[in-house]
Amino acid sequence: MSDQVLKIGKSVIQHGPFNDRVYLMKLSPHDYGEVPLEIEKMAKSCDYSKIFSKIPSSAKDYFQELGHVEEATVPGMYNGTEDASFMAKFLSTERENEKDPAELKEVLDTALSKFDRSKEVKLEDDEECSICDESEVREMAEIYASVFSSYPFPIQVPEYLLSTMQENLVYFGIRKAGKLIAVSSCEMDVDNSNVEMTDFATLPEYRGRGYSYYLLTKMEEKMCEMGIKTAYTIARAKSYGMNTVFSRNSYSYAGTLVNNTNISGSIESMNIWHKKL
Repeated sequence: MSDQVLKIGKSVIQHGPFNDRVYLMKLSPHDYGEVPLEIEKMAKSCDYSKIFSKIPSSAKDYFQELGHVEEATVPGMYNGTEDASFMAKFLSTERENEKDPAELKEVLDTALSKFDRSKEVKLEDDEECSICDESEVREMAEIYASVFSSYPFPIQVPEYLLSTMQENLVYFGIRKAGKLIAVSSCEMDVDNSNVEMTDFATLPEYRGRGYSYYLLTKMEEKMCEMGIKTAYTIARAKSYGMNTVFSRNSYSYAGTLVNNTNISGSIESMNIWHKKL
């Protein structure tokens, strides 16, 4: 079961028991005073253990007055001029404490040691990379279902992929001998000129060939063409592979979101990486 996405005023939130949180995805300037109070009321009434907010840093002081802490910062995320703050308010001690800090530090240190050491990946003659279209959503959903036992959004559902494709997401795929074997997506905030590089998945039998590096390069090229200024990602903090992919591609580490996201079967901490395009 996926969590629900809805609007409070002109702001967008996601909430539900699956991620056990309220996620303020987009804060409208019209709602600065109202929304933080509303989402806390919702979180407490639903007995969630975390409130997670992605907000312009100009609103940070108010959130901190209400007991939120800053977990990560992305410079210039809003039209290249205003920073973004990723804020958290924990409503349980268990949710606030990272279970495997030593493991997460080792993953991060490994990724940081490879910063800006780009890796060239070439596709074989029977492989091609392209933007996915609406006819491919079932194949895409099958890949996501096979790779992730859980995910914060219902990307295993073809209808969901289709709806996002018709709105603000551009999906990329790699085919080998006609078979879709790897996918990813660009979730654009066109109004604020930023993009989340996300939803990377490669079928298990094709891993280790550098497809994520190749996809990320093509995604960046497309986003630059579209005039997007800032790219970021929210990567599983336990994933050596994805953290290293972004560090190698000159993304800077911005912070860790503690016990933030239901992915691959449990709630995990996530690392934020960012890059100016």
